[in-house]
Amino acid sequence: MNSLYKGLLRPLLFALPPEGAQELVKLSLRWHILWQALGRRWEVGDPRLQLSAGGLSFSNPVGVAAGLDKDCEFLPTLMALGFGYVVGGTVVHKARPGNPGPRLLRYVRQQSLVNAMGFPSKGLEAASRRLERFQARPKPLVVSVAGLSIDEFLLCHRSAEPLADAVELNISSPNAAGLLVFLQAETFADLLGRINEGRRKPLFVKIPPYLDAEAQERILGLVRIARREGVEGITAANARRIAEPRLKVGAGGVSGKALFQDMLRIVGDVRREAGDSLMVNACGGIFTASDALQAFQAGATTVQLYTGLVYEGPSVALRINQGLVQYLEKQRLPNVAALTRLAGR
Repeated sequence: MNSLYKGLLRPLLFALPPEGAQELVKLSLRWHILWQALGRRWEVGDPRLQLSAGGLSFSNPVGVAAGLDKDCEFLPTLMALGFGYVVGGTVVHKARPGNPGPRLLRYVRQQSLVNAMGFPSKGLEAASRRLERFQARPKPLVVSVAGLSIDEFLLCHRSAEPLADAVELNISSPNAAGLLVFLQAETFADLLGRINEGRRKPLFVKIPPYLDAEAQERILGLVRIARREGVEGITAANARRIAEPRLKVGAGGVSGKALFQDMLRIVGDVRREAGDSLMVNACGGIFTASDALQAFQAGATTVQLYTGLVYEGPSVALRINQGLVQYLEKQRLPNVAALTRLAGR
């Protein structure tokens, strides 16, 4: 499947405008039965890949990041592709069209994407209806939510939590200026305090990348607040905002390989700040088993990918998990959790 995808399907998709290719892929993802039949070959059922973290149990540590299935339409398909868990969303309160196009670009040489989607969404009500129909699921489901106010975040969290295994708060999208207020310590603490009043399931927070010492201290301050408030996990990191005149709005968030080194640095910072108290989900430039190993060695508990799926194809989780098993055998390590424990030495 890898050679078929890279040799034929990816060139055909990349010949289309990025958002046109995205719509074509979405159409194919609706063929749940076909993908479930194919996906049986992509599961790596090795017990050494299993882990428990953040109040959840995973068959393997490779997850689908938020953003691929914004409206929770293709969850059965994504769970059939060999991943250990899926993050649906980001779900927002009201339906919205997102930013005007063009709003998605490929940086092919850098194996990256730049998006200025602006949270296009069918809204919380539509996503909730789909989630209600997907309660008998084989793997953990995390739902990413966002809001432009504490009340909107609360509404999305309270609607999504009963229908998911965990909720991820997206406070860091580079394409929604209204989220910046939640990067302020006081507002972030207020948000977590309000959510904790009725919370019953694991909670993750997705943080932005940072490039300088001032931003580092500000974001790690949020990690300290999250730890104090009992958050189970941190996802590091979201796309990095860059200027891009070819996008209609003039800027967007870069993801993929262009983010990889930043991600490793941030994962290490978060692990040193949090110790063993938080699950750390590495997100940004994970394409291969080698990438995943570097993330684990930096301190990650799991890895998430989206752009890697675009460039590597639907069997990417299979290849990553096979590579992890080979590494565990070579190093005579008992399980994948040992990789993160070694990072703390």
